[in-house]
Amino acid sequence: MKKRALISVFYKEGVAELASFLSQSGWDLLSTGGTARYLGEQGLPVTDVSAVTGFPECLDGRVKTLHPAIHAGLLARREIKTHMETLEKLNLQTIDLVCVNLYPFFEKVQAGLSLEETVEFIDIGGPTMLRSASKNYHDVIVLTDPADYGEAVSLLKAGSIPLETRKRLAGKVFNLTSAYDAAIARYLLDDAYPPFYPISVKKTQSLRYGENGHQTAALYVNTDRPGVFGSLEQLAGKELSYNNIRDLDLAWKAVCAYGLKADDAPPQGEAEVAALALKDEAAPAACVAVKHNTPCGIALGNTLLEAYDKAYACDPVSIFGGIIASNTTVDAATAARLGELFLEIVIAPDFEEDALEILKKKKNLRIIRSRLAPSEKKEYIAVDGGALVQESNRKLLEKWDVVTKTAPADEDIPEMLFGMRAVSYVKSNAIVVVKDRTAVGIGGGETNRIWAAELALNRAAKNTAAAAEAGKGDGSPARVLASDAFFPFPDVVEVAGIAGIRTIIQVGGSLNDKASIEAADRLGIAMVLTGIRHFKH
Repeated sequence: MKKRALISVFYKEGVAELASFLSQSGWDLLSTGGTARYLGEQGLPVTDVSAVTGFPECLDGRVKTLHPAIHAGLLARREIKTHMETLEKLNLQTIDLVCVNLYPFFEKVQAGLSLEETVEFIDIGGPTMLRSASKNYHDVIVLTDPADYGEAVSLLKAGSIPLETRKRLAGKVFNLTSAYDAAIARYLLDDAYPPFYPISVKKTQSLRYGENGHQTAALYVNTDRPGVFGSLEQLAGKELSYNNIRDLDLAWKAVCAYGLKADDAPPQGEAEVAALALKDEAAPAACVAVKHNTPCGIALGNTLLEAYDKAYACDPVSIFGGIIASNTTVDAATAARLGELFLEIVIAPDFEEDALEILKKKKNLRIIRSRLAPSEKKEYIAVDGGALVQESNRKLLEKWDVVTKTAPADEDIPEMLFGMRAVSYVKSNAIVVVKDRTAVGIGGGETNRIWAAELALNRAAKNTAAAAEAGKGDGSPARVLASDAFFPFPDVVEVAGIAGIRTIIQVGGSLNDKASIEAADRLGIAMVLTGIRHFKH
């Protein structure tokens, strides 16, 4: 009995060469619709599937291969006598190779089509054939990736395709169909936390190593929805590493919280601010410096150069070898200043031509353009034996309760909002001290809040003194302190008062809030409670 191959592909890349080889090697070719016409146009003898099933394609092509004549031919075990006797009794033949790829649901689900239009790109017959063939990989060769066609031809020329290769090809099928089904499920489900969490991502890059040199790693991006890492443009520099990507993710999220100037995206939390009738004047430029997955500098400025200089001054030591993120176009003046320092990455929505030329002189500097703001509604992290899934932290404030006798000065309100945004990207326990919409002191990752506060306040004092000595400040202490969570004790308020802090913005909700409020009243400090915690572990 001659071997038969069933070929039905949406993407025609390489399929003519595969079919030509099979035909010349004595295989019969079966096909459907457009693929059958395409192979016929290549001068290849091809039998339409409907001639095998005895049933025409129907329902606008929804039903083509969903027929026992196809699936019995795919699923029959050649070594089981009763299977083969059944085929003979039913006058059916085996199918020995399936080459199928799927309707482009991944692409179409992102195209903004209506529900009815998108549903038509859910492939049914293709995945069904692939699954049947893959289950019977001992007897059926299954191809779904054009990159595998050449290997299959070479092995068949040499005699046969080894069982281990067939198994790997079958595994690739189920890997694809699981992602395909997950994308469909995510599109159709109206359930934030379904019984089985659907994730559909595709490998785009093998990384040289993971967090450490002995760990392997790869980058995967969404198949079914836009995302920052699916749209980045690397304009120069070395390949991104695992740690680069982690740091880049944080830096871009943090800077975009102040408004991405590429598409006039609103600042994170703007709706909450507007509802409270608070004034949050976003500066034209924001700059964030990140090192080891935590911000070491955050600042706003009337120009990007001003914002960068202020962010740099927050921690001129840690920024070395770090990442700089800008929410606006990088100009030549800023690029020249960035070129004075060893940096791993600069990311921005765009770069002036002169700025690009300056930055490209740094051979290994990774220059990244992104015009897409972070948009994921969920985030997940692996734990041993499972995963944690949570809603992304996109809400800044719940309330604006002035709980002290002293109210914040009008000029401190933008500082407070700036600080609360900044502190939400610092590892907990986190404190940010603010002056002139700049994080002049950052204390994060500490196991208790007073240590974070002392660290932030000490850095702020040193930085303001250094700025005054350099003629870039008046030497007055920072007035505003932001905390990512409540104060369990009044000690943070007390050290803040000694350091000259006049306004504190914090979450509130501690059983000991009263003690902190009393300490603030005693020291003449204004305190606002927001009701939204911003832990970041």
